[in-house]
Amino acid sequence: MINIKNYFRMLKFIGPHTKILAFAVVCMILSSLFDGVSVGMIIPLVDKILAGKEIILPNSNAIPEIVKGLVNKINTLPRGTLLNYIILIVMGMVVLKEVLVFAHSYLMVAASKRSVRDVQNRIYNKLLGLSMNFYHRNKTATLMSRITNDTALIQQAIAEGLTEIFYQPVQFLVYLTMLLVIRNYFSISWSFVFIIAALLPLMAYPIIKIGSRLKRITTQSQVKTADINSLLLEAISGMQVVKAFTMEKSESEKFRKENQKFYRLSMKSVKRMNSVRPITEFLSMLAVAVVLWLGGKQVIYEGLSPGAFIAFLAALLSLIRPIKRLSKVHMINQQAISASERVYHILDEKPTVIEAKRAVKLKPLHEKIVFDNVNFSYDTKPTLDSISIEVKKGEIIAIVGPSGAGKSTFVNLIPRFYDPTSGRILVDNQDIRVASLDSLRAQIGLVTQETILFNDTIFANISYGREDASEKDVINAARAANAHNFITKFPEGYDTFIGDRGHTISGGERQRLSIARALLKNPPVLILDEATSQLDTESEQLVQEALNKLMKNRTVFVIAHRLSTVRNADKIIVLEKGKIEAIGKHDDLMETDGLYKKLYDMQFRDI
Repeated sequence: MINIKNYFRMLKFIGPHTKILAFAVVCMILSSLFDGVSVGMIIPLVDKILAGKEIILPNSNAIPEIVKGLVNKINTLPRGTLLNYIILIVMGMVVLKEVLVFAHSYLMVAASKRSVRDVQNRIYNKLLGLSMNFYHRNKTATLMSRITNDTALIQQAIAEGLTEIFYQPVQFLVYLTMLLVIRNYFSISWSFVFIIAALLPLMAYPIIKIGSRLKRITTQSQVKTADINSLLLEAISGMQVVKAFTMEKSESEKFRKENQKFYRLSMKSVKRMNSVRPITEFLSMLAVAVVLWLGGKQVIYEGLSPGAFIAFLAALLSLIRPIKRLSKVHMINQQAISASERVYHILDEKPTVIEAKRAVKLKPLHEKIVFDNVNFSYDTKPTLDSISIEVKKGEIIAIVGPSGAGKSTFVNLIPRFYDPTSGRILVDNQDIRVASLDSLRAQIGLVTQETILFNDTIFANISYGREDASEKDVINAARAANAHNFITKFPEGYDTFIGDRGHTISGGERQRLSIARALLKNPPVLILDEATSQLDTESEQLVQEALNKLMKNRTVFVIAHRLSTVRNADKIIVLEKGKIEAIGKHDDLMETDGLYKKLYDMQFRDI
């Protein structure tokens, strides 16, 4: 069975567009009425025009006078004249009906596409508002699949499924009414109706069972789709490594296996979707066969009107059609409900870093930043343990330690990418958790080891976050970052598109653009996360010159790797297993036989 609660929750997506939906439903109802009238026209067509006999109403006392008058009028018309009238009426109804069908189809598709557009916007905005730990728990390809594949299933459920849910019941009621009217006026046996009623549960049971299984298969298929997208993303973004290690065959085999699993799930889905049709076709044809056999005998031996019986049979066939269509809709809805559950998994996610209800605007750093007994853990294992340190405005703080010591976590707490598990971080004695995120992060510039650039122009990448920046501002920032010279060598200059993640330019050039972006922001606090660790000597020198300009007159946190600023830092924090092993200046730490001296001897002896 359909989970009604989840189904109606999915339908909330169409809420803002109910006016379009209502207009479409009106068009559906009107077009369905034309279908009912068309069935009724079979009687005069067969009895009066083709057979040349008058239409007989056996149960005349129970028939309204307007119906009697219409039948008498038809009986008095010449056969040729009546044929002309029927043709004209039918053609007129067809035109009107098709206009209405076009209108409701167009409106339902418009409503579905608008709904999906809104859902995709909601998902994207939600993703922008979620905390960084959410992205550590979820794969990028999985999140992309939610926005693309899952919303496509929801669109189908609204455009096709919701259309049929409104349209087919109306059709069913129209044809059922025509069937009962014909049965009543022409004294057709109730046994025919009972036969149809008995077969309906037989048709519904396999549809419900198949739909339930299809929902589970769809969930598995969408998960597998995300896995395939993840493989593609990893292979394409890491193609240089794939080729360097001659792993093409291995990656091909890995993809083939995942693709085969997806194929099998898809075929299971297709098998169940397609198995509904033969079941419903057989049962519906069984009902028609029984009615045709019994009704045919009444026409031959008991004088039942051929036109009335054919109209009854046409109404029966038409009555079965909505049932078959609704069986398909059931399958579509099961798939869409599965997709909507995954979409709501994102929409219901709560960020762990939340802005205070009465957040205050943080003023520019004036005195100091304080870590007050800060603890942090991603799960049960502590990443930072009892961190307490005071950093005065304008100081350069170097953070060193072995891999996994908690260096990146330390600096990520400053802009509130995460919140401490316990303890506080203060800016001028103001807990950053009561400050607005915008005012906090506006004061912080970030230059990381993995430079993040966008598939846009150089100008747009440098001015990212500064939409008010002028061309002069951008050029000055690029000059200060030692980037202007290489930028002007491109034919398009600052209007040059640098490709996905800036792949058309070198690592050193990407890093200088990142520094230019930070310079343009002009933040009082700067975080450098191993900003030159992956550069060659020439590039590192250019980047280091740019960094020296960037660090001037700022409070700087440097995760140190081959940085000359380590020796000149005002404080060096040595982290080991999440704890502060030592704090001091370079010379003082070198005099002790501690972790810093060992790291320096191994990593920094060439500085």
